[in-house]
Amino acid sequence: MKKKLFSKKFLSMLLASSMVIGSAAALTGCGGKKKDDIVTLEVYSQLANFSGEQTGWSADVLKEKLGIKINIVPNNDGVFETRMENGDLGDVVVWGADNTNYPLAVEAGLLFDWEEDDLLTDFGPDIKKNMPDALAKNKELTKTITDGKSDTLYGFGHNVALSSEDHESFFYTWDIRWDLYKELGYPPINNLDDYAKLLKDMQKICPKDDSGNPVYAVSMWPEWDDAMVMYVKSTATAYYGYDELAIGLYDCTTGKYHDALEKDGPYLEMLRWYNKLYQNGLVDPDSMTQNFDKMAEKVQNGGVLFSIFNYSGQIAYNTDKHTQAGKFMYCMKPEEASPIVYGMNPQGGDRIWSIGAKCEYPEKAMELINYLATPDGRMTMEYGPQGVTWDYDDDKHPYFTELGKKCQADKQNTKMGGKYKGTYHDGEIQINNTTWSVDAKNPDSNGDTYNKINWPSENAEAKSEIEQDWRDKTGATTPNDYMEARKYTVQPGTSFSKSTMDNAFKTTWKQVTGCIKTESWKAIYAKTDKEFDKIVANMIKQAGEYGYDQCKEWSQNEAARKKSLEDAITSKGDSSKDDKEAE
Repeated sequence: MKKKLFSKKFLSMLLASSMVIGSAAALTGCGGKKKDDIVTLEVYSQLANFSGEQTGWSADVLKEKLGIKINIVPNNDGVFETRMENGDLGDVVVWGADNTNYPLAVEAGLLFDWEEDDLLTDFGPDIKKNMPDALAKNKELTKTITDGKSDTLYGFGHNVALSSEDHESFFYTWDIRWDLYKELGYPPINNLDDYAKLLKDMQKICPKDDSGNPVYAVSMWPEWDDAMVMYVKSTATAYYGYDELAIGLYDCTTGKYHDALEKDGPYLEMLRWYNKLYQNGLVDPDSMTQNFDKMAEKVQNGGVLFSIFNYSGQIAYNTDKHTQAGKFMYCMKPEEASPIVYGMNPQGGDRIWSIGAKCEYPEKAMELINYLATPDGRMTMEYGPQGVTWDYDDDKHPYFTELGKKCQADKQNTKMGGKYKGTYHDGEIQINNTTWSVDAKNPDSNGDTYNKINWPSENAEAKSEIEQDWRDKTGATTPNDYMEARKYTVQPGTSFSKSTMDNAFKTTWKQVTGCIKTESWKAIYAKTDKEFDKIVANMIKQAGEYGYDQCKEWSQNEAARKKSLEDAITSKGDSSKDDKEAE
């Protein structure tokens, strides 16, 4: 199956017989191609939202550094099934999870063994040296999938960290329009009821966006829904610190599992909260039908007042144009909220990097993944080419160049210039997976992480008067400072991977979760409390008929497994951080 890679023994034999004219030339490059040739790799990414050849500055970087072009194939309907049937998944294969399609590929022998002919040693040295725990996790996963018959190494998961001693940056940051909050006199916000009132008051003083369209408190999107409506379950995560797990929410501090349809449970509580917002004209009516990009456009245009996520709040809204006009979106969480933050994990997550068994150039595929796992590769793919958009100062602290600052402020429209064509956004790599966690320490720097929000250069001074107002009022310099000084919950990082499902259970799961998502969206749009209660009752009934109890039991078992892994690596006691007063 895996014969494209020359074995060392075979190489020795060929080199010994190199008297034959041209035999040495035959060994240059990869898989018979000359060294100077550009190799095109097909990257099948289940996380990609883009189809076609990668363009822009990142394409140029990959050509210059590795002699590689990449053609990205997203996971549209039927793509995985077709590729499995053909026995060819692609060259680089990026998995959205390690418990659904991935085990099928392992069982079918459709992935390349990274240890065959020292592929990892020779072409992935940075991965081998710096990610031992993540590689060990993958071998253990193979054992589980094959019932102990094999421990073959096929890759590693995303968001790897060097150490488990810290946690990632917060992204459940409860962002609001701070300028409007200031205009209202900074009212105290203790709970969700206070938050709903605040949002209504903000809408009253800002009913129109930058283009004169209606302003809503929140704008959602359904394309990231999984077992539940993503935004609803995420609000429970942001408020109670319960993490999404299977068909419900898991409290890592106690191990208690709250299934989605639990009476008065966190999911239904948040579902009712969003319906209350809808009944008060605060939910974007397009939420059920729009995609993420459309939602982001509305945030960028000032049409949204609130986001529990930083990426659909402060990161999208705070352009130079807005902040210089005194408009600002930043953290302001309810006092009672204890948002989750994820522990750093040297074992990585569940979105796996792998190589297809029929890859014609496995050396090149490994070189690509290895480059993305180097400090240079991680920084470049996050922020652009070194020396062009960012660099290190004399003390090895990273900073943005003037062009880099413009790119970060407006990725869509900022032209790269020089030898790079198109805008910064045109060159953003579209594989849509990470190697190192953005909050991992960058060994090329002076103790900094890959995350720009923690760089000294980004935090020396407030960039606007309205940001300075936020700093003065909260006593914080950065969103992380703000969240660290308040109540939050740490979810420890472990080797946990969800169990695989047999085909019959997959069918049941799909029917149950499909019912929950469909009826949840209907419930959000209910015009009255009575209609809401009727829809929820119908959802519970329908889900039960499809086999909800079976899904609930499976999920509870997953939670128990996860808790045992967490207990093995953490001290007994509460991982929830007490409230602190901002200094």
